Amino acid sequence: MIEHFQLLASYNLWMNTQIYESCARLSESEMKQDRGAYFGSIFGTLNHLLVADLIWCQRFAEKEAFEDALEEVAQHPKPLRLDQILYDDFAQLRTQRRWLDQLIERWVRSLDQEDLVSVVHYQNMRGQAFSKQLSHLLLHVFNHQTHHRGQVTTLLSQAGEDPGVTDLLISLPDQA
Repeated sequence: MIEHFQLLASYNLWMNTQIYESCARLSESEMKQDRGAYFGSIFGTLNHLLVADLIWCQRFAEKEAFEDALEEVAQHPKPLRLDQILYDDFAQLRTQRRWLDQLIERWVRSLDQEDLVSVVHYQNMRGQAFSKQLSHLLLHVFNHQTHHRGQVTTLLSQAGEDPGVTDLLISLPDQA
């Protein structure tokens, strides 16, 4: 099972890099244009993805077993809202996205089977307490990324920018 999460972490980093390269071909005003998406714009959606991943990684960092690996993210200011604009500048947003994706990929590569079945206790932004298996939460994190990246690719397409193939299939290794 660990190989699946490593694959998802690698795909996540690669796909976010592709999306940000496509976004970089737009002007900031085109990225920030309200296009009727749930988070308004391409920029708003990208910010939401960073906010959500920071929140989840900070929750994971509270687990003693992950404190060291996720220390950098634990020290980052906690987002206050899911629609919070953390960075108003695309270059800063892109830098932080890359940093977080690399951190996630390194952390996932350090996990073992015992970690995956461990339980993470956390509170959502409304203060409700939950206890869930790490593997299930990681599935949620990567699925959430895919969901909103799909929205971003639609918005990019509407802006005349083709992000290319986004399927996980393209990152799967060929077998002999």
